[in-house]
Amino acid sequence: MTITPEILKQIEEQRNSPQTSLRETSPGMEKNLYTLFPILDHGFIRIVDYMGNDSSVVQAARVSYGKGTKKARSDEGLIRYLMRHKHTTPFEMCEIKLHVKLPIFVARQWIRHRTASVNEYSARYSKLEDEFYIPEFENLSAQSGVNRQGRGEILPREEGMRVRDILMHDSQATYENYEKMLSQENQEGLSRELARINLPTNVYTQWYWKVNLLNLLKFIHLRIDPHAQYEIRVYAEKLAEIVADWVPMTHQAFVDYWLEGISLSMQQMELLKRKMNGEEITFETAGLSKREWNEFMQALDMEIP
Repeated sequence: MTITPEILKQIEEQRNSPQTSLRETSPGMEKNLYTLFPILDHGFIRIVDYMGNDSSVVQAARVSYGKGTKKARSDEGLIRYLMRHKHTTPFEMCEIKLHVKLPIFVARQWIRHRTASVNEYSARYSKLEDEFYIPEFENLSAQSGVNRQGRGEILPREEGMRVRDILMHDSQATYENYEKMLSQENQEGLSRELARINLPTNVYTQWYWKVNLLNLLKFIHLRIDPHAQYEIRVYAEKLAEIVADWVPMTHQAFVDYWLEGISLSMQQMELLKRKMNGEEITFETAGLSKREWNEFMQALDMEIP
C-alpha cells in the first residue's frame, strides 16, 4: 500500500471521528491512535486498536473490580515491583493491534516473535506493489570481521553507489519479470502464488500484528539492542516511543530494569564481590570466557584490559 494523499485523508477522517467508550483509555495512546508513523523508505507502523493502560496492569495484579483507592505513587511502586521481580502476567492484560508495512526480510526476523496474532497481506490473492527497500549510504556496511551476523565499517562512497545501483536494478528487473509472468498476451498469465517466488526479500509486505504488552516489551528488548539489525531496530525504536506514551509507568520500569539494568551470572557476582573486597581481578584469574569477561567489564562500564 503506497501512502497516497487519499490514504492520509482516510486516516485524518478516522482521527476526527472520536468514539466514546466506558473502558479504560490511555491519553498518550489516544493521541497516537490511527496515526501513520513512516519507517525506512516505504514502511510504516499504524496503531489500529489497543486495550488497557497502566491502571490495567495494577488492577490485574490486585485483582480488583476497577480503579483502586491507592495513589498513583503506590501504583507506580507496584508496577516497578512487578517488573523488578519478573511477575509478568499482569502486563499481559494490555494489548495492541498494529498495521505494519515492512520489507520481507525484516518480516522474517519479526515473525520469530511467535507469541502474537498475525494476518499478512496475501500475495496469492493480490498483486504486490512495486516498492523495495533500498538502504541509504550510511546503512551500507561491510561484513563484520568479528561478528558473523553483524556489520562492520560503512562502505566507501563509490562502493556504496555500486551496491545501491545493483539493488535498484535487480529489484526493478525482477518486478518487471513478475508483471510479465502475471500477464501473458492472449492468455492467462502465471498464477500470483507462483509469480511472486522470483521477487527479492526487500519487497514490502504488510500485516496486522496483535500482541500483549509483555510480549511487545520482549520484542523491543531484543530488537532495540545496538547489535540488532538496523532495519528492524528502527521499528523497535518507534514501538518503544509508542509504549512510552501508552503506559508511561510501565515503560519507565522497563527501561530501568530491562533496558538499562544488568543481569550477572553467579560467577560474575562472585567476581564483583571479590572486587568490592579490594581484590585485583584480571581476565587470567576470573575463570570466564573472553566473551563473558568482555560483557562483565562492559556491564560495569569499565575498560577492558
